[in-house]
Amino acid sequence: MPEPQMPVYHELLWPTLRAVRDLGGSATIKEITDHVVEQESFTDEQQAVIHGDGPQTEIEYRLAWARTNLKGIGALSNSTRGVWSVTELGRALDAKSVLKRDRQWRTQLAERRRQREKEASAEAESEPTEPTWKDQLIARLLEMKADSFERLAQRLLREAGFINVNVLGRSGDGGLDGVGMYRPTLVSFPVFFQCKRYKGSVGAGAVRDFRGAMAGRGEKGLLITTGTFSRDATGEATRDGAPAVELIDGDNLCDLLKEYRLGVNVSERTVEHIDIDRDFFADI
Repeated sequence: MPEPQMPVYHELLWPTLRAVRDLGGSATIKEITDHVVEQESFTDEQQAVIHGDGPQTEIEYRLAWARTNLKGIGALSNSTRGVWSVTELGRALDAKSVLKRDRQWRTQLAERRRQREKEASAEAESEPTEPTWKDQLIARLLEMKADSFERLAQRLLREAGFINVNVLGRSGDGGLDGVGMYRPTLVSFPVFFQCKRYKGSVGAGAVRDFRGAMAGRGEKGLLITTGTFSRDATGEATRDGAPAVELIDGDNLCDLLKEYRLGVNVSERTVEHIDIDRDFFADI
């Protein structure tokens, strides 16, 4: 028996935002999910579809991505306790403008990646300068063995909040190096990752190969490199209708290792400064 037709994530953007607004401007994940299911009249068959190996349903999985993108465009915010609330912008949007801003946001993400690639290329052509801490870190990462670099990625994902992170072993350029469960709030979903210790640029072919390796196993991937990603690679990663592939280039990787203090020691001098966030109270 064929599975029932399921809504794609962008079809859930407006219902999700409307649900939080209907619930008084703030709501838990369960409250949002229950409200959307009721308002969209999802059938029992649709609600019964499990995402991957479970335990969450496909609708819960797609609603999680809808909330993430609504946060990205500034329509929703969430607290550390998992309560989602509507922002001033979120109150002003309608169904059409939500979709428009979502497209603009994804385009901006791709443009920022292209800009970093351009800046990295221009820097490489400039006169030699004193190596920065990022230059030194990338050089050290390139000295690592492949399996050691995969274990470093495993450790990084654990520090970033992933659970059950496993290295699957090397299986060629089109293989999967590992998988972990990501739980931004109460909902978790599998994220596959692949590591590439490159000095140069990773092309679109690598993104397609990685996506092909994920086929039938998951819909979210993370491609990590010590190098950069070509313009075609960033375009392929955000291609409409294809499973999402997030890209972490060498610059971002250095920032993450610094943030989680993995092989990077940081000396800080902290001066406390306090001011009042007036927008917070305006959004209540």
